[in-house]
Amino acid sequence: MAKHDESRRKFLVGTAIGAGAAAALAPQALAKTAEHHGPQVAANEAAGHDATMPLMGDRHGAFFNDDNARTIAAFAERLMPGAPGKPGATDAGVLNYIDLALSGAYADQQDFYRRGLTQLDAHCVAAYGKLFRNLSPAQQDETITALEHGKSTAFSWPTASAFFNTVRKHTLEGMFADPVYGGNKDFAGWVLVGFPGAQMMFTAEDMASKEAFTREPIVGLQSRLKGKKT
Repeated sequence: MAKHDESRRKFLVGTAIGAGAAAALAPQALAKTAEHHGPQVAANEAAGHDATMPLMGDRHGAFFNDDNARTIAAFAERLMPGAPGKPGATDAGVLNYIDLALSGAYADQQDFYRRGLTQLDAHCVAAYGKLFRNLSPAQQDETITALEHGKSTAFSWPTASAFFNTVRKHTLEGMFADPVYGGNKDFAGWVLVGFPGAQMMFTAEDMASKEAFTREPIVGLQSRLKGKKT
């Protein structure tokens, strides 16, 4: 893993821990029942469908079309890059989380994402002659840094920094919120920060121990038992 990737990972993980994100990042809005809509059909005229880049996880389509899904998958992975033994946005299924959220609780941000993604590709075509999802990791990092600091003439609404901050926020939610919301696949985010998830109780020995708590989240045991019954 490049030093740049490791630095970003440490920063985001530190942010998540400092904010209590592992336990509290699930937005209140996602407690609502999601209503699924068909995939977004509109496409950037300059967009060329890139079948070579894998999608994040194995599900999408509640809101994103294939091309936009690849863009968000690439963006989230550069924000939270994976490495051997260290799950990233792809491993955690962040795309699925954002896709489901935009089809339900975050439906009011659909136009924000549509316009943001269009402007993102316009910025990348002007700077590199390619769409964001087709850039090298280094170029994607340069683009994300430019957006973070609002340095893009391609953005009007949403602004470049607003788009960056929103995708970053949703990436953190997809990494560390309860898996019931569609992200944090296989407790990837919780494993990363050492969060034990829901427990019926902690014993006196658990409370007195100075070792890392390794018992599986209760929801994981329930899911496994349910799988055996079906």
